[in-house]
Amino acid sequence: MSEPKAATKPHLEYENVLSGSSKQVAQFDSDKKTPVQKFQYFLHSSPAAVPLIVLILSLAVFASILGSKFFSPFALTLILQQVAITGVIGAAQTLVILTAGIDLSVGAIMVLSSVVMGQVAVHYGVPAPLAVLCGFVVGAVCGFINGFLIARVKLPPFIVTLGMWQIVLATNFLYSANETIRSQDLGDSAALLQIFGQSVKLGGAVFTYGVIALAVLVAVLWYVLNNTAWGRHLYAVGDDPDAAELSGVNVKRMLISVYTLAGLICALGGWVMIGRIGSVSPTAGQFANIESITAVVIGGMSLFGGRGSILGMLFGALIVGVFQLGLRMAGTDPQWTYMLIGVLIIAAVAIDQWIRKVAG
Repeated sequence: MSEPKAATKPHLEYENVLSGSSKQVAQFDSDKKTPVQKFQYFLHSSPAAVPLIVLILSLAVFASILGSKFFSPFALTLILQQVAITGVIGAAQTLVILTAGIDLSVGAIMVLSSVVMGQVAVHYGVPAPLAVLCGFVVGAVCGFINGFLIARVKLPPFIVTLGMWQIVLATNFLYSANETIRSQDLGDSAALLQIFGQSVKLGGAVFTYGVIALAVLVAVLWYVLNNTAWGRHLYAVGDDPDAAELSGVNVKRMLISVYTLAGLICALGGWVMIGRIGSVSPTAGQFANIESITAVVIGGMSLFGGRGSILGMLFGALIVGVFQLGLRMAGTDPQWTYMLIGVLIIAAVAIDQWIRKVAG
C-alpha cells in the first residue's frame, strides 16, 4: 500500500511544477504586452468598438460646428429615418459577410419585393396582407437560389450574386413595365403598405415605424447571433468552413439558410421603403447594395468572415447618416460626403487588417 503512494508523489510534484511554470509563462506573456497591443486585442474581441468611437467623435465634431440645430432631437431622429432602409439591408448583408461571402443582389431583391407587393395589391386586387406575403416569398426564393448555387453548385458568392443582381433587376423592370404606383393609387392597401412611413412623436423626436422595425430587427439578430447554436454555427462557417464541417456543422445547409434569411430581410427592406417614399417605384433603392456594404465595412465587419457585430453595422450606417446630414446642414458640396465616406471605407479595412495581423 505504501509503494503506490511513493510512486505517485514525484508525478504529482512534476505536474505541479509544470502547472506553475505554465502559469508563470502565461503571466509573463500577459505582462509583456504593450498598451497598444492590449488595445488591439480589445478591438479584436469587440468589433463594434471602432465604429462606436467614430460615431461618437462624428457627433461631437458636427455638434461643435453646427451647434444646437444639429444636436437637437429632431435632427438626430432624422438621421435614424434616413438610415432605416440602409440598416435593414445592411442586416441582410451582415449575415452574408459573416460567412465570408458577399451579396450584390440585396438592393435588387428589395426593389423587386416591393414592386411585387404593390403590383399584386393594386392590379390583381389581392388583399394587402397577402400582397405583402407575396413580396416576402419572392425575397426568400431569390435568397434561396443564391444560397443553393453557392452551397451546392460551389459557385463563388461574388459571381452568383452579381448575376442574380442583373437577373432580378431585369425582372423588376419587365414585370413592372417601369411603372411607378403612386400613393393615391394604392387605395385600400395604402394603410398596410405604407405603415412603416407612419411616425410616432416623443417630445421633439420623431420616430417612424421603419426606425422601430430596424431597432427590433437588430435586437433580434444580435440575440440570435450571440445566444443560439445557429449564430455560433454561422460564425464558425465564416471563420473556417472545413473546421466547422469536421465539428458537425452542416455548412451547405447553413449557407442556404443564411442567404434565404437575407432574402427575407431584403423583402422587409422593400416594405420599409414603400413607407419611406410613399409609393412603389421600380427605380428606387438602386444603390442599396453599395450602401449596405458601406455600412457593414465601416461598421468593423471583417470581409474575410467570422468576425463582426450586427451592432457595428448599425453604427456604420449611422456614421454615414451623420456625415450626410451634417455636411448638408453645413452647406457643403455633396461630393464631400462621398469623398469622406470613401476615406472611412479604406480606413475601416486598414484597421481590420491591422487588428487581424496582431490579434488574429
